[in-house]
Amino acid sequence: MERSTQRTLLAAVTTTGFLHALSMSGVNVALERIASDLKLSAVSISWVTLSVILATGALLMPMARVADFRGRVLVYHIGLACFGLFCLAAAFAPNAATLIITRVLQGVAGALLFSTTVAMVTLAYPPEARGRALGLQVAGVYLGITLGPVVGGIITENLGWRALFIVVGALSLVNLMVPFRRLRGLEWRDPKTAPFDIWGSLVWVCALSALIIGFSYLPGITGYVLIVVGAAGLVGFVRAETRAADPILNVDLLRRNRVFASANAALFINYSATTAMSFLMGLYLLYNRGLGAQKAGLVMVTGPFVQAVVSPFAGRMADRLEARFIASTGMGFCAVGLFAFIFLRESTPYWYVIAVLCVLGLGFGLFASPIIHTVMGSIDRRYVGVGAATSSTMRVAGQSFSMGIAALVLAVVVGRHEIGPSDHVHLLRSVQMTFLIFAVLCVIGVFVALVGPGRRKGAETAQAASVLEERSPEAHRDAKTYEG
Repeated sequence: MERSTQRTLLAAVTTTGFLHALSMSGVNVALERIASDLKLSAVSISWVTLSVILATGALLMPMARVADFRGRVLVYHIGLACFGLFCLAAAFAPNAATLIITRVLQGVAGALLFSTTVAMVTLAYPPEARGRALGLQVAGVYLGITLGPVVGGIITENLGWRALFIVVGALSLVNLMVPFRRLRGLEWRDPKTAPFDIWGSLVWVCALSALIIGFSYLPGITGYVLIVVGAAGLVGFVRAETRAADPILNVDLLRRNRVFASANAALFINYSATTAMSFLMGLYLLYNRGLGAQKAGLVMVTGPFVQAVVSPFAGRMADRLEARFIASTGMGFCAVGLFAFIFLRESTPYWYVIAVLCVLGLGFGLFASPIIHTVMGSIDRRYVGVGAATSSTMRVAGQSFSMGIAALVLAVVVGRHEIGPSDHVHLLRSVQMTFLIFAVLCVIGVFVALVGPGRRKGAETAQAASVLEERSPEAHRDAKTYEG
């Protein structure tokens, strides 16, 4: 592939990640205005964010299989067009139900996008340059998270929260049209070997949705029923995928490749422990500290700024060092930051909040691109689509789980009514409790991220690479890619 085409592709997908992150983090500082305009309760506020994450997570793996044989670039372009249009539709939502529906549709478009972007970058760049490319792609996401609170705060304060969706939607459509001519002749697709796994896809979507929605209904009986149904559905899904002719989840890959399995588990744990952090800090700064959207955004920008700076360097280090060690170090910094947030008070100095956000930003930056590098480097080239979809699903499922935990604690401690001045004490307590849960998860994740290939597996892979090197340099590269 020509270098100019590589750069165009990387710029396009990096911008896409930036705009998606901008919309997600920007909404967090606009929650108070949205809740006031549309009369949302504490739990309903969480659904403004959770609805996007849930829809994306439920559809990622099915959409990845569609992209494998329909074409990844085609699916990416459709997803970007739909994301832009549904963002514009959200700007004109007349009530809470309509807003959440348009957010769900944004999540569907997000599934089309994130089932393809990592796979396209992985296929476009050789292994020795892949870490840097993935680092830049992740940096685009973190830049969106960085600017989201600031841009969202400025737009919300001066133009209203609806204008935020208009800006993101319009820029997404521009990002679709500008590089379209150069990328339209580019395509990757795999041969279709069996019918699409429709039943497996339906079971996965329904089971994951029931599980996550159940958390928001706890401690009621409906919540327990949904969680049991969702868990049973996931067990049945895994068993069915072992017998499917063309499964959307390659269970054997998770069973036989311990690096791939542990890196994906680390992804799930990290995003389970960190995604709701921005949501919770937004509520804390808006309600407990009484800041406006613009000032809250300026406080929250510090951590993601550190992420955006660190991520490209972490990607380059992953090309030279053992990526899983870098990722585990990042997870450790995340645990330290989350533990520090347990001690938040209504009088906590802002320098303390900013310092902890920077520690978390350092942890996120060191974790994200090295762990993706570990995932994609642990599998053969023919499994790139499956690997990208699995890692993206673990990330989004972790995000859904994180928001589910936050919604559960809010429902139990604050209640299901609109947040008033008398609820501020309970809101702070729920923030502290949630950060404690997240910190414990991150400590577990430190050790999960460290798992490497067993001695026997490593010896077998090294021997295979030695034999293949004598036959073909290209085959040797594939063996190294599998080894990770």
